[in-house]
Amino acid sequence: MAERGRARGRRGGGRAQSSSPRRPQRARREDRRSRLRRGLTATRASGAAKVLGMSTTRRAAVVAIVVCALAFTIAVPLRTYLSQRADVAAEEARQAELEQQVAELEARKAELSDPAQVEAEARRRLRYVMPGETPYMVQLPEDKQSEQRPEGDESAPAQGLAWYEMLWDSVTKGE
Repeated sequence: MAERGRARGRRGGGRAQSSSPRRPQRARREDRRSRLRRGLTATRASGAAKVLGMSTTRRAAVVAIVVCALAFTIAVPLRTYLSQRADVAAEEARQAELEQQVAELEARKAELSDPAQVEAEARRRLRYVMPGETPYMVQLPEDKQSEQRPEGDESAPAQGLAWYEMLWDSVTKGE
């Protein structure tokens, strides 16, 4: 045991620690602790570099490549998910519209189940009359104007012809 005590004494240099008048003893302890921490951190970092066998720049490049690969791996399924979600929303809107149309058609079917309603529709849309009734057709002046078209007027361009047909007609009539 005595030898152990001596070894401790030798480590310290065989002298008592003297406090310098410039730095308090507490500051020296904190300074020693921070140096130890820095040394451990540097040792850990250099140990990681030794294990991987790469410099800091190479490790950063590998990390960047891994992050990019993960981003691309996630991007395609995410895009597919978002597009399918939009498709589902569009189909749900279409389904709601079709359900509304079905409800309207069922209401119309219920209306037409009455024979009086069917008769009224036949009179209005098909202009049917019952036997013994006299039908009257009233034509208004604006109806006649739409029916009359000037046929003898050649200066007006013919409706329904393509541009090249009108061009050919103008060339052949000019002779």
